[in-house]
Amino acid sequence: MNLVLNILVGVQMLAALAMIGLILVQHGKGADMGAAFGSGSAGSLFGASGSANFLSRSTAVLAVVFFACTLVLAYFGHARPQGGNTLLERAAVGAPAPAPAPATAPSGSAAEVPAGSAPSAPATSAPAPASTAPAGGANQIPNK
Repeated sequence: MNLVLNILVGVQMLAALAMIGLILVQHGKGADMGAAFGSGSAGSLFGASGSANFLSRSTAVLAVVFFACTLVLAYFGHARPQGGNTLLERAAVGAPAPAPAPATAPSGSAAEVPAGSAPSAPATSAPAPASTAPAGGANQIPNK
C-alpha cells in the first residue's frame, strides 16, 4: 500500500512539473495574429496551428492525470484505519505509562504502628488522595 502511495505521489509531481513546463511554452492568443501575417512561427515543427493544438491537448491530458492522482491520494488518505496512524496517536501509544509512586509512609506515621495498638487520633501527615482526572497524554486526544 505504501508503494502505491509513493508511485501516485511521483506521478502527481511529474504531471505537475510537465504541466508547468507546457503552460510556459505555450504562446498567448496575440501571437497567433503574427503567424497569420507571415511571422517566423508559421514554419514551426507543428505548423501554424498544430503546436497550439498539440500543447493544449497534452496540457489537458496532464491536468486530468494530476487531478486523478489527487483524488486517489485523497481517497487513500481518508480510507486508513482509525487507530495509531497519526503522529500524535503513535506518540501516545509508544510513550511509557507513568509508574505509580510506591506507598511509603513518612517516619513516625500510622503505618509504622503495630497492628495491635491503634492510634488515638488519625494521622494528619498522610498525603491527600490523588485526583482522578487525567494529567495529560493520550487521554486528552479526542477520538474520531
